[in-house]
Amino acid sequence: MSKIIIHGGFFSESSTNIETKIAKQQALLRIVKDSYAYLQNHSALETVVYAVSQLEDDELFNAGIGSQIQSDGKIRMSASLMDGESQKMSGVINIEEVKNPIQVAQVLMQVDDRILGGSGATNFARKHGFEPFSTEIPQRRAEYEAKLASLGTGTVGCVALDNNGKIAVATSTGGKGFEIPGRISDSATVAGNYANEFCGVSLTGVGEDIVSNATAAKIVTRVTDGFSIEKAFEKTFAELKPYDGFAGAIGIDKQGNIFHQDSHPSMVFASFDGENEEVFE
Repeated sequence: MSKIIIHGGFFSESSTNIETKIAKQQALLRIVKDSYAYLQNHSALETVVYAVSQLEDDELFNAGIGSQIQSDGKIRMSASLMDGESQKMSGVINIEEVKNPIQVAQVLMQVDDRILGGSGATNFARKHGFEPFSTEIPQRRAEYEAKLASLGTGTVGCVALDNNGKIAVATSTGGKGFEIPGRISDSATVAGNYANEFCGVSLTGVGEDIVSNATAAKIVTRVTDGFSIEKAFEKTFAELKPYDGFAGAIGIDKQGNIFHQDSHPSMVFASFDGENEEVFE
């Protein structure tokens, strides 16, 4: 019954050479299969944190290690976690010098003030044992110094359905690069990361477009109201078209149907159900 799908942003946000493409395919398949094995003995909530932590640790992806540098030369990251059963969401916005922002969001799930931003998020992390860690890599510094702005479409995420039929979703981002300090992406909002007992959805793309469309929340709500996951995606993505919204999404419904869609090529993703694997081409 258990299913899992992950995404690693858009392929166009980095070099489009064949070596990078193959490396991302291999990394996503490795992480999704390892996380599926973990899912067999853990909850969906634990598993999405496990999977996104691995994506944060891989510098191929723009989250955690390898995050983009903002216009003032600093890295600020955001991540969120949502439990479809309890309907609790937790998250950090613009946290600094933490290796795994999604793990800070996991700790926040246990407190009343579950979404923290800026210095409050960073201070919370320090008080809970998250040591200072620079997520900068030489490539990002070179891009920053050369003013090579990316498309800003790098985010990682995971949706999991466990053997008890519970759904959870986690999303993490290193930002779009060169943004105004204080800018808030979709990743720690219900537009980019949302789940209930019927469906879970994680987004990547241009945060402003995703928030304008309330994308994740719309898809999940439509599935809840009786749409098939495919039709819910189709209708919601059609609503991005009037302003050429840039987004990609992954989702799983309570029946175990996996779906993914992007408005522009090409979101990188991988899914696995114990037998069948799929990875972006």
